[in-house]
Amino acid sequence: MAVQRELPIERSIPALREALAGRRQAVLIAEPGAGKTTRVPLALLEEPWLAGKKIIMLEPRRLAARNAARFMASAQGEEVGGTVGYRVRMDTRVGPKTRIEVVTEGVLTRMLQSDPALEEAGLIIFDEFHERSLNADLGLALCLQSRQLFREDLRLLVMSATLAAEPVAELLEDAPVVTCEGRMFPVDTHYLARRSEGPIEGAVAAQVVRALEADREGDVLVFLPGNAEIRRTESRLRAMLTNAPVEVAPLHGSLPQDAQDRALAPSPPGRRKVVLSTSVAESSLTVEGVRIVVDSGLMRVPRFSPRTGMTHLTTIPVSMDSADQRRGRAGRVAPGVCYRLWTEEEHRQFSASAAPEIREADLAPLALDLAVWGVSDPAELRWLDAPPAAAFAQARELLAELGALTPQGALTAHGERMAGLGAHPRLAHMMLAAAPLGLAPLACELAALLGERDLLRAAGDADVALRVAALR
Repeated sequence: MAVQRELPIERSIPALREALAGRRQAVLIAEPGAGKTTRVPLALLEEPWLAGKKIIMLEPRRLAARNAARFMASAQGEEVGGTVGYRVRMDTRVGPKTRIEVVTEGVLTRMLQSDPALEEAGLIIFDEFHERSLNADLGLALCLQSRQLFREDLRLLVMSATLAAEPVAELLEDAPVVTCEGRMFPVDTHYLARRSEGPIEGAVAAQVVRALEADREGDVLVFLPGNAEIRRTESRLRAMLTNAPVEVAPLHGSLPQDAQDRALAPSPPGRRKVVLSTSVAESSLTVEGVRIVVDSGLMRVPRFSPRTGMTHLTTIPVSMDSADQRRGRAGRVAPGVCYRLWTEEEHRQFSASAAPEIREADLAPLALDLAVWGVSDPAELRWLDAPPAAAFAQARELLAELGALTPQGALTAHGERMAGLGAHPRLAHMMLAAAPLGLAPLACELAALLGERDLLRAAGDADVALRVAALR
């Protein structure tokens, strides 16, 4: 087994064990750098109340899920798929001896729908719950009902770095709250003197070069809103750092595994690294060697328009919580520095925390998942934030129009097949409707293009035929 350094979370493990043994649920608030994601599941694996059952841990992102599983497997001296495995969309690495499964949140919903009692699981961990994704809220609501109806012995643990603990603890029947300080070094924070104008890529690239010259030690972690900004910033930096011993490495969920590994690994001796990342590096991932953070202050989130019935990505300022998470990345291994590309006046206007996704998301997938579960009224479940009534009613109307629900609101056979495809209800209906017409392959290709990232986004051409050809 690999040798592990002492982590701050170790001091909180005894209290966590006691809470889960006696009360069956707990809330863990652990500051960044504490080691909760990769240490807690391993520390609880041999607890008597687990009785040899599995631990299922939810991660909001595929990249974080894979890397958490790989780190824990390495700590056990094993490969992924042994004691520790993962399940994410279109990628599964588990085996007959797997006891810890790291999954993305939609996977838990599918697991509950196929086995409402989760007979093989003894503990469900909701990691990074402060992100308040729609699937995390749904997963917790379903787990609470599963425990009430089928599995009173099922343990639940909610973990977060910045979440207000009281509302979650109250939802979990006044669950014990365990806190843990992180391991943070001081981080000097710099703001702009005046508001930045022009493309963000230019401001980011210029600040990175200045930071490399001013701060002679450590690698640089840059936060950008999306892949397009990462590509453009990477191009600028490569031109500006032609002869410098600096590697520029993008980091986002759609990269191949070897490219992700290069971004996360320590820099070779004599060289430095600039990692250009989306918000995926805010929490669960550790980028080795970072002493400098350059933060654009922007993030890209999905927003649903009830008027059009469509979801689109929009770029918004980060919350104060997210900005603090990003800054903390500079102080994991030594004192660091954070350059914020906004003014102190702008900072005071940021929201304290991000709004829960359930308040603003397209609720059609949620409504279909609940119909499969046998729930037509969200009030039958316990939520941290209940789905907005108007948005949920609109989602049910859409499902009825697609033939997923009867006029009385019950799930149809067509709706059950739609849910089994794991795609948005609109796309699932399209694929099923195309099959009798002999167009199933084309419909599946279109669903892949519409449901995932745009393969030709940089080309600026809206021709669907070109995208289908690129997919093939």
